[in-house]
Parts: sequence; C-alpha cells; structure tokens
Amino acid sequence: MIIQPRIYLASQSPRRRELLKQIGVNFEMLLPRFDTRRDVDTDETPLTNELPDHYVQRICQAKANAGWKALKLRNLPSFPVLAADTSVILDGKIIGKPHNREQATDTLRALSGRQHQVLSAVAMVFEKRIEMRLSTSKITFAALSEERIRRYILTNEPLDKAGSYAIQGYAAAFIQHIEGSYSGVMGLPLFETVELLQVFGYPVL
Repeated sequence: MIIQPRIYLASQSPRRRELLKQIGVNFEMLLPRFDTRRDVDTDETPLTNELPDHYVQRICQAKANAGWKALKLRNLPSFPVLAADTSVILDGKIIGKPHNREQATDTLRALSGRQHQVLSAVAMVFEKRIEMRLSTSKITFAALSEERIRRYILTNEPLDKAGSYAIQGYAAAFIQHIEGSYSGVMGLPLFETVELLQVFGYPVL
C-alpha cells in the first residue's frame, strides 16, 4: 500500500485549513485533547520587553513543539507538524484578540486611518528538526467613522480575531493598501509555508 504524504496541522483555525486546501496540501487536524499526560496549551503572554517578532516566533515554535509532543503521546503515524502564529502590531505593541465589543471598538479606532504591521510565523517540526519562517506585512486602514465601526462590531466578526478584524471578511473593505502577504494576514503565509513543505520533502506545486 502506498502511503500518501501528509502533515498535521496544530491549529483549529478554519482560515488555516482553507489556505492549506487552497494549495492542495493533504493534512489532518491535530486537535487538543484534554488529558493529564500532556501540556499543549501554550502560554501566549508576552515576556517583559519582548520584541513583537521575537514573540510571534517564540509562540509559533512552542505550538509546533506542543503539537509534536501530542502526536508522540497519542502514538500517531509520524508526519511533520505545522503550526503558525499571527500578531497585529501597532506602534510597536502587540494587539491581541479583543475580550469584548468595547475593546474591539477601541482597537478599530486606533487602527483607523493608520498603518500597522501583521507578523505571521510558521513552523514545521519532524523528529528533532524544526524550521521556521516569518512573514511581515504592512496594512493601511482607511479612516473609519464611528457608525462604520459600530456596524462592523454588530457582525461579531472582530470578536475572535487578532487586531479585531478579518481581512477575508467584511473588513476587506477597510483596507486601503497592503504591502506583503494577504495569506499571511489571514494567518498562514503560503509562500513561507511552501518553503517549509519543500524543506521537509512534501511534494508541492
């Protein structure tokens, strides 16, 4: 029997699943299981004075290593594990997911009419080898009126998104200019992902 090449995706993000399907990657979800033998939850608290690019790569590596650990504990077939982490940066500070609508509103006000960065790290681990890539994009928002922000908040789209917006959703209309990777802003930079797949011998276009 010929075993088809595949990878594991250590992420529950539907956007990352969509992007991998877009480029024809055969993958399985490495979903969390809450048992006492493992520690897959990654503490995403930034360290004191930690630079944003160091932060996003540290978290990404931790997710990849946790995924590999979970794979081994479950005695699953050994294939590479892919993980990613995305952060929105404004004025050198990491803008995480909002805790509520009020915080999402404040974030969108801060992004309005300004440029911010989106850092997306992607890592792949197999056995003792881990490789990582970092994508940096610059996004310029149009000036947003209070009414426009209010209507966007009512869609609930911002509530579980880093930076309180989704580039692939309604907020695409807010973006005046993008310099970098659209897929990276979505959460998985495909150019860098393909580089990693090639490094680990996965056949890609």
